[in-house]
Amino acid sequence: MAQITFKGIPIHTAAELPKTGSPAPDFRLTRSDLADVSLADYQNRKLILNIFPSIDTPVCANSVRRFNREAGQLNNVVVLCVSKDLPFAHKRFCAAEGLDHVETASEYKDTRFSDAYGVRIQEGPLAGLFSRAIVVINEQGMVTYTEQVPEITQEPDYSKALSALADS
Repeated sequence: MAQITFKGIPIHTAAELPKTGSPAPDFRLTRSDLADVSLADYQNRKLILNIFPSIDTPVCANSVRRFNREAGQLNNVVVLCVSKDLPFAHKRFCAAEGLDHVETASEYKDTRFSDAYGVRIQEGPLAGLFSRAIVVINEQGMVTYTEQVPEITQEPDYSKALSALADS
């Protein structure tokens, strides 16, 4: 369990993020086209999991925009933006913003992702949603970088996440 804050008030996640150097937990999420996707779909590519509470909040929206801008310049890298939002919300947001360098995925059908990655918020007004976190996975499916953002209203450290791609 990780302790983070929401507007300065302590809250907890279900568990810790996967350890750097460990195999990334498998998952089954649903993309905006309603197709299921799993870790195996990204085999032989680097993967950034941009995990957040809801695409309909300013900080979450900014993270999707920022990774979209950065991902357009990367080779063999997929940025998968993950939340509990319905796939329709992801699709609407990306279409309205003209974002086409990130993929989005929802946990709405299969809830094992948030437990496997330790990001489900346990209490407070955001209980049941995801904490803000980054997980970088290399081509062999190993976790090479994680960041559990300590304050939900704070953006992740984009430069460290992107630098981790070069090190993986």
